[in-house]
Amino acid sequence: MKRIRYVLLALLALVPAAVARPAPIARAGKHIDHVRLQLKWVTQAQFAGYYAAQALGYYDAAGLDVDILPGSADTAPEPVVASDQAEFGVDWFSSLLASRDQGLNLVNIAQLFQRSGTTQIAWKSSGITSFDQLRGKTVSVWCCGNQYELYAALRQAGIDPTDPSQIAIVDQPFDMGLFLNHQVDAAAAETYNELAQVLESVNPATGRLYTLNDLNVLSMEDNGTSMLQDGVFVDGDWIADPANQQVAVRFLRASEQGWIYCRDHEDACVNMVLTNAPILGVGHQRWMLNEVNALIWPSPGGIGIMDASAAARTAGLTPSDGVAGSSSLDGAYRTDLAQQALVGLTGDDQGLAWQKAVVPVTSGGE
Repeated sequence: MKRIRYVLLALLALVPAAVARPAPIARAGKHIDHVRLQLKWVTQAQFAGYYAAQALGYYDAAGLDVDILPGSADTAPEPVVASDQAEFGVDWFSSLLASRDQGLNLVNIAQLFQRSGTTQIAWKSSGITSFDQLRGKTVSVWCCGNQYELYAALRQAGIDPTDPSQIAIVDQPFDMGLFLNHQVDAAAAETYNELAQVLESVNPATGRLYTLNDLNVLSMEDNGTSMLQDGVFVDGDWIADPANQQVAVRFLRASEQGWIYCRDHEDACVNMVLTNAPILGVGHQRWMLNEVNALIWPSPGGIGIMDASAAARTAGLTPSDGVAGSSSLDGAYRTDLAQQALVGLTGDDQGLAWQKAVVPVTSGGE
């Protein structure tokens, strides 16, 4: 979309001019490569595996000194990596494709989330149970590339999301206030975050927390319009260097070891996240990590391996300069480095037997 081009270019202009990459350092006679990881959002359990890799010494054992850079509403990982401010970034694959369409030379090297957590939620009382029933409604969704799944679902239902006479699209803030105050008919909600925010809120009519029985949840996965979310990407020129490819393999292996640990030790990983940023409550973080694990596991091809059909679906639904379904996959991802990273991993790298837990909802996420 043209709007995304302007937003991306504006963000790129705000990124500081490129500085020299951190030089390798020596620690007790050991060669250490210093690298930076730019997250998509603030420190939370969505990124627990990276914090676990750092806290448990997996990065150090791999000869890496990793700076984990939290994101914010003013941070887009793609221009940060493209402008040489970080070696690695985490973002949705659709956002990477849109950035590539705007000229940024970025490459996905590992796809951690194997499925999407995006839903659109409506109150049960609204009677909205399908996307075609959003015609004529007021619907909120985040901007700047996060709206692609909703737009694909609406188009599939015969609704043009850019036509105000068919639907009113409202920019959604990073909380669920509009929905909780009944100012919109439906709102975007990730299973691991915003859905929990609603369930952690008190229904003023009953004095008790809302439950799933109060909601209709429209899943992008169930609708067939899901797009791949968190993956690790790098600058295309940087990864062309064979030495950097080996750094990337070590980074991926250590990070994936962290995610395996967080699958098998959720409470410990929640505590690691809270140690780094105790902003969100422990209840919310537990819910989040359980839901994030459900997006990673099972990974039938091994953790971090891109599923070609899911990549093709994402590209087919991601708009390029306003034209739906025209993003190119050519050069957008590679799987060889992720395959190399699987060699030497300790533990089950597929998680086929993993089962999602039932995590109790806590008031305010505390």
